[in-house]
Amino acid sequence: MSFSRIAPAPLLRAGPSGSVAPSSPQASGPGALLARFNLWLSQPRPAAVVVAWLSLYLVLTTNWPLWNDLARIGGAPSTYLPTIAAMSLLTLCGTVAMLSFTAWSRWMKPLWFAVVVLAAVVQHYMLEYRVVMDPTMIANALQTDPNEARDLVSWRMAFNVLAVALPAGWALWRVRITRMHVLSKLWRNAALLLLAAVVALVTAVAMNRQLAPLMRNNVHLRYMMNPIATLYSTGSLVIKPLFKRSGKLIPITAGTALGTSYAAQTKPPLFVLVVGETARADHFALNGYARDTTPELAKRGVLSYRDVHSCGTNTLASVPCMFSPLGKQGYESRKDDYETLVDVLQAAGLAVFWLDNQAGCKGVCVRIPNASAFDGLDAATKKALCDGDECLDDVMLKNLDERIAALPAERRAKGIVLVMHQMGSHGPAYYKRSAPDVKRFQPECKTNALAECGHAELMNVYDNSIVQTDRFLGETIDWLKGQSKTYDPALLYVSDHGESLGEYGLFLHGVPYSFAPEAQKHVPMVTWFSDGMSERRKLSRSCMEAGLDAPLTHDNLYHTVLGVMDVTTPTYKPALDALASCRAKG
Repeated sequence: MSFSRIAPAPLLRAGPSGSVAPSSPQASGPGALLARFNLWLSQPRPAAVVVAWLSLYLVLTTNWPLWNDLARIGGAPSTYLPTIAAMSLLTLCGTVAMLSFTAWSRWMKPLWFAVVVLAAVVQHYMLEYRVVMDPTMIANALQTDPNEARDLVSWRMAFNVLAVALPAGWALWRVRITRMHVLSKLWRNAALLLLAAVVALVTAVAMNRQLAPLMRNNVHLRYMMNPIATLYSTGSLVIKPLFKRSGKLIPITAGTALGTSYAAQTKPPLFVLVVGETARADHFALNGYARDTTPELAKRGVLSYRDVHSCGTNTLASVPCMFSPLGKQGYESRKDDYETLVDVLQAAGLAVFWLDNQAGCKGVCVRIPNASAFDGLDAATKKALCDGDECLDDVMLKNLDERIAALPAERRAKGIVLVMHQMGSHGPAYYKRSAPDVKRFQPECKTNALAECGHAELMNVYDNSIVQTDRFLGETIDWLKGQSKTYDPALLYVSDHGESLGEYGLFLHGVPYSFAPEAQKHVPMVTWFSDGMSERRKLSRSCMEAGLDAPLTHDNLYHTVLGVMDVTTPTYKPALDALASCRAKG
């Protein structure tokens, strides 16, 4: 028996006179919508019209983080739904206004697609880590090195970006742009810009009662309007320095000299300043954390300051600020760049060296000897401590004697200041920040997609990174003890900023300081002094122990280090030296 294919009968529809006529199978349903959309794309369209539709697409597909936050803040649907509508309309108007400047010809298609991809990427990170796209976050992103960028890439990111970008890319490729005279395009673009401004103004006035207190109490919302927040922040980052900075470097080293302790010294000082990365004070057992994350430091008689706050919530903001003589307020309002702590120490005649296991010193070390910890490593060390060109912090202790010996002998004879910039607990790939033998807390979160991990797994993997820092600091102190025959050694460790681990739905760091959670600003600070250094600077341990709960900030670092190293300079302020009151006492 054989079967033949039977052609389906055509669908019928009523004709004008009531007769029945064949009807297209795509008269309704998704197929019909796609056919109509395809037909629309095949007809020439003014660039201004394409920009308006693209803006609507971006608002509808890349603003889920904003809507989620508005729903969370608003409470009942009757409260947050009108607010979501108003904010979406404002975002649409802002996007249309920005893109109206690009509504010229088909050659703008790559730029439009780039905006779509940017908006999709930004949405992914806002959803994944609850970041906001303020100028500081953009600056931090632009300075991300390849290793950090690699940790931020995942299959989830690729899916989320492609889900938004592919439909837009297909539509932009298909759509035909009408050719027009320049003046015709100019008035259309001006009309589009004016319309967007008028609608935005009317919306803002009509919803002022709801929007004004909302935006005043939740400043971060303005940086969640995608993609206009990213475009605005990027533009602000590029344009503002052109008007604020003269490009001059203000010297501060005039009048700098070594103090009286150097006149009769039998051994020069050796001071190690460890700049930590992404460490939270409340996850140090030394500060009362329930888990024993700092066993090595506890064995070595260190002092841990429990109330220290950072200058910023990201490395780019904090590291230059903590080495500045200006303090947080002065640094953020400055119009010129200034020399830093390491410049002053070098001007005093000391041997100063910066060793970096991070994405650079953010401009602090450019005028002093510096090196990457990865440089000059042998194959065995790379295999043991490194993954590609990213290494555990223990690598900074390798070849350290040779690095110091390479510094000028006449400077070494006076004293040495070594700055070590950690990889520390840098996220989101926390699982890479600790060696297998220090992973005390299990199971770990073994992905950079933190939302996929349970809270316990996230705590475990982050705490293991703190244990790794504890071991590194313990080994550094042991190395310093081994130098005691030649030097009077000491160590000061302080983290650049903290980290959010899911509290309030936030992850990572970089939230604008004014409304950043305490977890991103409260940082650990630990000191260790050898008997030689304690005697040299007449430091009273009982006095220092009594001050462990005193409130301190990164503003104190500049003056405290100068005080420890006995360097006199006009910018030194005894009131900001955390140890000034404990010298020559007890």
